Amino acid sequence: MTSDLSAPPSRKGTTAAGRGNSPRPPFGVSAVSILAVLIALFSLVPLGYVVYMTSATGWDTAVGLIFRPRVGELLLNTVLLTLVTVPLCLVLGVGGAWLVERTKLRGHKIWAVLLAAPLAIPAFVNSYAWVSAVPSLEGLGSGVLIATLSYFPLVYIPAAATLSRLDPAIEQSAAALGLGAWRVFFRVVLPQLRIAMTGGALLVSLHLLAEYGAFAMIRFDTFTTAIMVQYQSTFNGTAGNMLASVLVFFCLVLLVIEVRSRGTARYARIGSGAQARALRLPLHAYQVPAQLSLFALTSLAFGLPVFFVLRWITAGGAAIWAADEFLPALLTTLGYGLAGALATTAVAFPMAYLAVRHPGWFSKALELSNYVTSSLPGIVVGLAFVTVSIRVVPGIYQTSGVLVAAYVLLFLPRALVNLRAGLAQAPKELDEAAQALGKPPLLSFVRVTLRLTAPAAAGGAALVFLAIANELTATLLLSPNGTRTLATEFWSKSSEIDYAGAAPYALLMILLSAPMTYLLFQQSKKVAGQ
Repeated sequence: MTSDLSAPPSRKGTTAAGRGNSPRPPFGVSAVSILAVLIALFSLVPLGYVVYMTSATGWDTAVGLIFRPRVGELLLNTVLLTLVTVPLCLVLGVGGAWLVERTKLRGHKIWAVLLAAPLAIPAFVNSYAWVSAVPSLEGLGSGVLIATLSYFPLVYIPAAATLSRLDPAIEQSAAALGLGAWRVFFRVVLPQLRIAMTGGALLVSLHLLAEYGAFAMIRFDTFTTAIMVQYQSTFNGTAGNMLASVLVFFCLVLLVIEVRSRGTARYARIGSGAQARALRLPLHAYQVPAQLSLFALTSLAFGLPVFFVLRWITAGGAAIWAADEFLPALLTTLGYGLAGALATTAVAFPMAYLAVRHPGWFSKALELSNYVTSSLPGIVVGLAFVTVSIRVVPGIYQTSGVLVAAYVLLFLPRALVNLRAGLAQAPKELDEAAQALGKPPLLSFVRVTLRLTAPAAAGGAALVFLAIANELTATLLLSPNGTRTLATEFWSKSSEIDYAGAAPYALLMILLSAPMTYLLFQQSKKVAGQ
């Protein structure tokens, strides 16, 4: 037997792919890092626009425009809307999740899907349906009604997913110590829903700040509706820019509150053994009230909008389905959705790769820049791109490329979160093995990592596609002249009180949104291990 005594001893953890903890990326770590930094800088354009416009206005002018009665009125409307709507969404979302996941509710699997279904109805379509039912709707109460019915699923979906995977051992111990069902819920279950509730509350709040069409239709003034009015009357005037700066400040405050409210407690189960299955509580005399409550909620949030859309379609007859009107809008929407989805997924990949394969403060800082930008309302992103394109590169103003770039910034986290999950499930050892067998980094990346990540990338691209299909404010500001999408055509016809003409566009948006809602629901169940 012979041995090669000249060979150096192997070092644990090294492979042919290199001595690092991860296989070599296809273009090198430095190239991926540079791409990620450029993307992060690009994503900060809207925030930089707000800071620049505020400073360029001058202190005295800015103070005069910000501290005036009109801003106080808008601020009061926004604060009241948030303070009333968010708690209602928390009650409906958590209550519905608890009934579906922890009680012997009859038909709980059907209710689980129906409670998520209202997300398939864009908020401005919901408002259109409610105005059709009650034409006198306006003001704060109407805004709270429509916003609550539109956004409570943003709390329900994460709360239901969290409840379904919580280990019930602590609840059983509390019950064994003599605590009743309600005390167990408030003292044991509810604290474990803290992250889901704060995250859902943040999503609802940001949607409230960003929404334009739903509140404009019921004549309820918010910062977003006021900014749009300023833009239409003075074309990006100083007053509109100052309103945008206040709105951005409000968004950043909400982000800080959400981060602080998460706390530092651990919610993961530690220890060996299988997790017990939760025992569903009998409802007894509450079975009928629970069924009636869920029926009323889903009827108002999903049934009523669908009913009035179909009613207007019936009233309009075959004439409203003229192919030369709705077909171009549908094709344009599909084209922008596909281009935006592909671009967003491609842009998200470098950051997702760094976050999974090279985690650290650097990758977290890059991710944070994208999350901050995506929290800004579409109207602020649109104004930023209008200003930058006119002043820096006038030739690209109102081009498809600028609109797609805005979509990328608005919806980048939807692709980033999915890609990050997909890369985390693609073992780096397989990539290392391919490179150890002599495959170049690019080839091993395409054949191994990219193939394993493809399903997650497709899921993220689908979410981005369907978000673009329903986007309104940025599209109104940035789309080239003559562009017709489902959202803009719906808005044009409904603004002219042509509700029958708007109905086909509303129906098509609902049909395009339904797969996104189902995908979100299925993803939540997958995370929960169901």
